[in-house]
Amino acid sequence: MGAAKPRGNATASAEVLKVEREGDVAWLTFNRPAKRNAVNDALLDALDAFFTDIPKDVRVVVLGGAGGHFSSGLDLAEQSEREVEEVLRHSRAWHAVMDRVQFSGVPVVAVLEGAVMGGGLEIAAAAHVRVAEPSATYRLPEGKRGIFVGGGATVRIGRILGPDRMTEMMLTGRTYSADEGQTLGLSHYLVGEGEGRQRARELAQEIASNASLVNYLIVQSISRIGDMSRADGLYAESLSAALSQSGSDAKEGLAAFLEKRKPRFS
Repeated sequence: MGAAKPRGNATASAEVLKVEREGDVAWLTFNRPAKRNAVNDALLDALDAFFTDIPKDVRVVVLGGAGGHFSSGLDLAEQSEREVEEVLRHSRAWHAVMDRVQFSGVPVVAVLEGAVMGGGLEIAAAAHVRVAEPSATYRLPEGKRGIFVGGGATVRIGRILGPDRMTEMMLTGRTYSADEGQTLGLSHYLVGEGEGRQRARELAQEIASNASLVNYLIVQSISRIGDMSRADGLYAESLSAALSQSGSDAKEGLAAFLEKRKPRFS
C-alpha cells in the first residue's frame, strides 16, 4: 500500500530515488537503505514523477534497492491515523502510480533482493520482468498488522499467485523464499548472490534492442487483453498486430530475417 498523492518536494525525491543512465536504459534505485527502502511520500512522489515523464530516449527501466533490500513496503513510522475517505484516496493514489509503472509503455525490469514485502511486492508485481537473488523474501504482512492491502496486490499479486494462495499468505503472514517465489512466478529469473544487476543489465539490453512499438504493445496490450472477453481480446490482438506490422521497424525486421542478420530498429 502506498503513500498519499505527491506534494512535490523535488530535493527530497532526488535523495530517496537515485536515477542513473546507461545508454537507453534508466536505472532507478530506491535509496533509503536504513529503512530497508520502505516507501514514504517522497519516494512515491519521485517514482510517480519519473514514470509520468520518462525521457524519450529511455527504452527500458530497471528498478532496484540500495543496501541489499528491494523494499520492505510502506513506511508505517511516517503514517498517521486517517479517516475512511483519506484511506480510500490514499489507496487510489497508489493505484495510479502503479498503473504508470506498468502501463507507461516502457518495459520495466526489477532486481529483487532482501525484503520484497507489502508495498515493495506490489511495486515488483507492476514490473514486467523480475530477477531475484537468493536473499529475496516475499511477504504480505498487512493482514497481521490489522490492515488490508491497498496498493494493487489483490489484482497483480493475486493473479500471479491465484486468490486462494494469496488469501492463505495474508491470513498466516507466510514468507516465501527466493526458491519458492521462483516456482510461484513472483520472479522470472533466479540468479546467484550478487548477480541480479548484471542479469538485469543483460535482459534490459536485449529488451532495448526490440522495436520500441512492439515493446509498447507488449506492455500495453497483453495485460489488458487478459481482462477482456475472448472475442474482445482477439480483436484487440488483431489491432495490435496491425499496428506492429505497418511501420519501418516491421520492414527492417523482415529484411533482417531474410538477410540472416540482427535487426537494427529505430
